[in-house]
Amino acid sequence: MKLAKSRTLALGAMAVLWISGAVWMNRAAAQSANAPAKPKTAAEAFKNVKTTALGALGVDDFIGTMGVISADLGFDCADCHPGAGSDKFDWVVDTPRKVTARKMIDMVAMINKTSFNGVQRVTCFTCHHGHDLPTSTIALDTLYSPPNEERGDVVTPAEGVPSATQILDKYIAAVGGAQKLATLTSFIATGTSVGYEGLGGGGSFQILAKAPNMKAVIIDFKDHPERGTSARLFDGRSGWIKSPRGLLGQYEVLGAELDGQRLDAQLAFPGQIKTALTGWRSGSPDTIGDREVDVVQGNGPRGMIATLYFDKQTGLLVRLVRLSPSPIGRVPTQSDFADYRDVGGIKFPFEYTFSWLDGRDRFKLTDVKVNVPIEASKFTLPAK
Repeated sequence: MKLAKSRTLALGAMAVLWISGAVWMNRAAAQSANAPAKPKTAAEAFKNVKTTALGALGVDDFIGTMGVISADLGFDCADCHPGAGSDKFDWVVDTPRKVTARKMIDMVAMINKTSFNGVQRVTCFTCHHGHDLPTSTIALDTLYSPPNEERGDVVTPAEGVPSATQILDKYIAAVGGAQKLATLTSFIATGTSVGYEGLGGGGSFQILAKAPNMKAVIIDFKDHPERGTSARLFDGRSGWIKSPRGLLGQYEVLGAELDGQRLDAQLAFPGQIKTALTGWRSGSPDTIGDREVDVVQGNGPRGMIATLYFDKQTGLLVRLVRLSPSPIGRVPTQSDFADYRDVGGIKFPFEYTFSWLDGRDRFKLTDVKVNVPIEASKFTLPAK
């Protein structure tokens, strides 16, 4: 009797385990089926990417790295890729410059590994400074001219200057104060695209932002539909870039640019600036144009650093430079702000310039509406 009961209990337990296992496997299979596809690496997405360091990058980081090479050597895409910028381009063919670039990328990696314990001290810019062939001798006119204007990436903490906390507090007070900023939950800013050097102007420009970290920047050319609609979108977790005339047209950002978009979205709400980055430090004062500025820098995720420049007199933010890592040097993105105006007790910049390695956009706002409802779909790229 006891033996039969034990067998019954054992069989029952086995049945429960089998059913539980089957349910778990079915659930796991369903989750696997519904899980997003693993993002492609550059080596998988593009043909003939032979450099290991570049091939392992995501698509967005790979494009950023191409921008670093172009800028550091003073090239444009067509210098290495025949026909780039026309409808008869060839990205795949090996040109002599592409072959040389692969050797240089490996050389940079080896120098940093063997001489600097893997820390990136040497980049393409270290030698090239915007030239195809690095210069090897200083010109005497340069030697006896004003000091080099180039700034180091990493801010060295300075003595005898306001602390980072003091500078950030002054900014918070300047744009409206912590109490007022806490009431800002969303805004929609509209204006026009001024363009850059006569290009890209005439479009309608819109910034949509929703606390704590959703942001969309949309440029639409209604009078020139052939230009399409450009957009940079971040929905609080995922980000996208839409550039109809760009190489990919539209794509999801998954690497360093995703961190950058998140930071831009957080800083759209000045009241949370102190928590947007870590390791805040203040550096020596600097000048931008004719204005003296206080300089602070903070650390972001995955090696990103961001430097912020505040007008010494007004305390307002005039420039943000974020630097994201790549195998051959940091990728810079710069935002400039001007013409601050009061909107319901909060100051917003009505002039905005966004610069990256492949272009520059300038905008002038005409209107800002605060604490308005915004649909979540506005921050997501529609399916193709």
